[in-house]
Amino acid sequence: MAGKGRNILVIKHGALGDIILAQGPFQAIRAHHGDARIILLTTKPYAAFLEKSGLFDEIWIDERPKLWQLTKLIPLIRKLRRGNFDRVYDLQTSTRSTSYFNFFPRRKKPEWNGIAKGCSHPHDSPLRTKVHTIERHMDQLAVAGINEVPAPDFNWAMTDIEKFDLPPRYALLVPGGSAHRPEKRWPAIRFAELADYLNAQGVTPVLIGGKAESEAIETIRTACPDAIDLSARTELGDLAALGAGAMLAVGNDTGPLHLISAVGCKTVVLFSRASNPDMSRPRGRDVRVLQVENLADLPLNRVIGELDLAT
Repeated sequence: MAGKGRNILVIKHGALGDIILAQGPFQAIRAHHGDARIILLTTKPYAAFLEKSGLFDEIWIDERPKLWQLTKLIPLIRKLRRGNFDRVYDLQTSTRSTSYFNFFPRRKKPEWNGIAKGCSHPHDSPLRTKVHTIERHMDQLAVAGINEVPAPDFNWAMTDIEKFDLPPRYALLVPGGSAHRPEKRWPAIRFAELADYLNAQGVTPVLIGGKAESEAIETIRTACPDAIDLSARTELGDLAALGAGAMLAVGNDTGPLHLISAVGCKTVVLFSRASNPDMSRPRGRDVRVLQVENLADLPLNRVIGELDLAT
């Protein structure tokens, strides 16, 4: 199946953390299929970023239409059928992406690696919902003959961060998280105390987030005016470069921390009972997880104990 003259479709919608965790599998698919034409079907927020990877010949945007949105659904069905795909890797394996298997006529279905009923390369392991995303992807790809999944390489993503004029010793603080999941956030006042501690140790806190984190970041800046606020000023490539240059990063279970840890940054990630780190923790060279039932009960000294500023 590997080689030239083949048309391959990869489906991965994301959230950001899921996109980052799929980087190794993306690389493995490209290596396995050599000069094949590989198309990624993803959502708009990640298209421009992933285009820079050079792993895909084309990137198609999936607007994820509802069944009744025929003016969007029918063009998607036609586009997929006209892709003349020899194989599909469904790395999303959601109800939606699995349903796309049925868009193809019975006699013209491509080889399909996923969980669609009747597909050629089904991932039907009973452990698929009990292991971390990366191991699940690796096991799924092995069914399709891809037995080596490399460590993710984000060198292609790095931007020039001299524009931020950062000191040589800095730490990234990521106080954000899903807006609808406040239980996944360590209180802003604790991040403020951590920023003040780091600053006293000669490590400048650098704050990462978006507009949704403005209140938390203001709390941190009030307590530690020397902290550098990069909220709403960074693109994904900036996060990769910032992570590569940072002494360490501390943050909640949120997408940016996945990218920061994946480039080798020493990372401390904070989990509440709302998430299972065994299934979805960031991965990297040195990732440490602190989990408590309620993040409001996580004391500052437990986080400080994981920092190892001397190393």
